[in-house]
Amino acid sequence: MDLTLDDFRIQDVSRPLKTSFRTHLQEVKVRESLIVSVASGEQTGFGECTAFSTPWYTEETVSSCRFVLNEVLVPILNGKTFSHPAEVSRKMASVKGNRMAKAAVETAVWDLFAKKSGVPLWKYVGGVQAQVPAGTVVAAGEGELHERVGQASSEGYKRVKLKICTASDPVELARIRSEFPEMLFFADANGAFSADTYEELKRFDQCGFTLIEQPFGEEEWALHAKSSAEFRTPICLDESLTSRHAARRMLQEGAGSAAVLKMGRLGGWQETLEVYQLFRKAGIRMWVGGMIDFGVSKAHNLALASLPGIDLPGDFSASSHYWEEDIVRPGIGVAGGQITLPDQPGIGFQVDF
Repeated sequence: MDLTLDDFRIQDVSRPLKTSFRTHLQEVKVRESLIVSVASGEQTGFGECTAFSTPWYTEETVSSCRFVLNEVLVPILNGKTFSHPAEVSRKMASVKGNRMAKAAVETAVWDLFAKKSGVPLWKYVGGVQAQVPAGTVVAAGEGELHERVGQASSEGYKRVKLKICTASDPVELARIRSEFPEMLFFADANGAFSADTYEELKRFDQCGFTLIEQPFGEEEWALHAKSSAEFRTPICLDESLTSRHAARRMLQEGAGSAAVLKMGRLGGWQETLEVYQLFRKAGIRMWVGGMIDFGVSKAHNLALASLPGIDLPGDFSASSHYWEEDIVRPGIGVAGGQITLPDQPGIGFQVDF
């Protein structure tokens, strides 16, 4: 099936979070994003830019992505004809970096192709799980943690991810984890530890976490390999995984036994699918990470999480977790700890903002 991309639109979205999102890196109170739409004839596909307003998570920002989309990527793609969405990433390969900008437009094209094919996106990419387990992130001060974890438990979430840093109290976190034995607990450090604080990180190995995510900086391969060999808690890489080349390095150096898949960080569907296949063959456990997403990005992530071999609960909270009103209709809901994937073509949600 050949599709000509004949209309691109990039629209700003900004919403206050219901509760601020705090890590040792940044506190987010308002989420700014870009929604990319691409049309072919009367059908339109949607993608979302997951960069933040300032470069605290990656070097890309909403402003830099807006420039790259408008001035570089859209001119490369506009009016071009493709027979498969995988061709889009190859067309953009001459542009260095800018993975979040690339992902925003590339995911929109995958949605468009799925809609034109008349099938849900999760089936279009080979997904087999019609329901995806829900997981949420509790990024709050320790005084609020117990209440917020209890709320997540009462809402049926199967997994909670806690943010940790050198100031976190592993004894308190272990106590909270023990009070909710039915839930999985992930610990996310966002690179907060270093060689100097390696012994401090060891204390978290006694907490009973399912995994420790990105304990060291994204280029600290040796430290990740050391902790992966020495800790009984599995080490999971996130920020370090920026490409299939980084994924191969993780395997070669034994830098982790679990991985977070994020399409924004990897550059879109095609690169992510290649990393997924690499990890699946190697027996790496996988889950899908979020970026305080609006519903468009989350819909793509849900489709990714439906693939066989992605067996850990990802960052999938209900629309109402972050927003008074999401930009998709109907909002994404959690029932019995699961999110049921839509039957409609493409991402399966109406985009309305």
